[in-house]
Amino acid sequence: MIGALSDIVILDLSRVLAGPYGSMVLGDFGAQIIKVEQPGLGDDTRHWGPPFTAHGQSAYFLAANRNKQSMTLNLKDERGKAILRRLVTESDVLIENFKVGTMAKLGLSYADLRTINPGLIYCAITGYGQDGPYRDRPGYDTVIQAQGGVMSITGPAEGDPFKVGVAIVDITAGLHAVIAILAAIHRRAHTGEGDFIDIALFDAQLGWLANVASSYLVSGNRPARYGNAHGAIVPYQTFATADGHLMLAVGNDRQFAALCRRLGKDAWIGDTRFATNPARVEHRAALIPLLEAEFCQMPTHIWIERLLDVDIPCGPVNDIPAALSDPQAAARGMVQQITNNRGETVKVVGPVAKLTHAPPHIQMAPPFLGEHTATILQTRLGMMNEEIEELRQLGVI
Repeated sequence: MIGALSDIVILDLSRVLAGPYGSMVLGDFGAQIIKVEQPGLGDDTRHWGPPFTAHGQSAYFLAANRNKQSMTLNLKDERGKAILRRLVTESDVLIENFKVGTMAKLGLSYADLRTINPGLIYCAITGYGQDGPYRDRPGYDTVIQAQGGVMSITGPAEGDPFKVGVAIVDITAGLHAVIAILAAIHRRAHTGEGDFIDIALFDAQLGWLANVASSYLVSGNRPARYGNAHGAIVPYQTFATADGHLMLAVGNDRQFAALCRRLGKDAWIGDTRFATNPARVEHRAALIPLLEAEFCQMPTHIWIERLLDVDIPCGPVNDIPAALSDPQAAARGMVQQITNNRGETVKVVGPVAKLTHAPPHIQMAPPFLGEHTATILQTRLGMMNEEIEELRQLGVI
C-alpha cells in the first residue's frame, strides 16, 4: 500500500516520546523514517520497564516507534557526522530533541545542514523553545505539566494537584510537530525552501489549556479544580451508580430537560435554579446531590441504555483493559497485531486518522536497536560490507 507521504524521507534523531510519537504518525502515513540512535544504548525508552516483550523490547518503546528503520550512529565521531550529512542530502525532514545548542556544537545545526540541503525541514523539539529565559533548562513532561498550569486544574476539588495519567504534553507537542512539518512540506512544494521548526513542550502545554486559559484571560479569575466535574457546564461529571460510575455530559438546556423527564423529575425543568446552564452552574451544590441520589439506584449499563435512548451523552468509566476491548475499538481497528523480525507478535494501538484513499497503516514493527544500520548504509549510501564492518569495529555505528 502506497501511503500519502511515501515519498518523504525523515531522519529522526529524537528520543523518548514527543519526537518519536510525531515521527511515528508520519510513518503511519507512509513516510520513510530512519531512526538514528546511539550505538549500544539507543532510545532511552528501550530500557523503560517492565513490562518487556519476550525479546526484550519495552512496552514504552513499542508505543511510539513502529514504521521505522533503526540505525546506530555515533554523532560525536567525525565519521558519524559525515554519514549523517550524507543522509541529510537525500532527506526531507530532520527531527531532534537535544538540549538547545547541542546540535550546533556538533556542527549539525539547521544553519549547518541547510548549506548542503536548502530544502531541509528541520524540527527541533525542546522543553522551553529556542529562546526565552528557560531555553537551557531540560524539559520533562511532568515538570511542564506542573509549570504550565494543567496540574492546578486536575484532581479533586479539595485535594492535591494531579498530573494527567499519560504524558499528554509530549504527545501534543509531537502532534504540533507533525502539523508544522506538513505545513512546511506544503510550503516547500511552492518555494523550494526548507524551514526551521521550533516546538516547545511548554508552548504546547499552554496551547491546549484552550477554554480554561481563555476563561482566565477574559475574567481574570483563577481557574479552580473541579475533580471530574466541569467549571462552566452542569451536570457534566461522573456519578456513582449501583455497581460503578457513569460519566454524564449534559451540554445544553435541551439535554437537561430530557434528563429530567427520563428521571421523572419534570419539576426540575421549570425550577429557576436549574432551568438554564448558568443557573445550574450557580446552584451546582443544590443540583448535584439530587442527581447523585437518583443515579446510585441502578447499575451503570442500565443508565447508559436509558439515557442514550433519549440522546443524553453518557458512557461508562472504563479501565484500560475495558477501553481497549470495547467493541467500538475493535470496529475501528484501534488495537492491531504486528510481528517483528524475530517472529514475535505484539499488540499496539493502531493509527487514529482514517482516510479513504490513502489510509495510515502499520507496515513495520518497532525495530530492534541498529536492526537496519547495514541496510541503510548499503542502499542509501552505497557502502560495501567491508566498510560497514570497519565502521562497526571503530564504534562509529
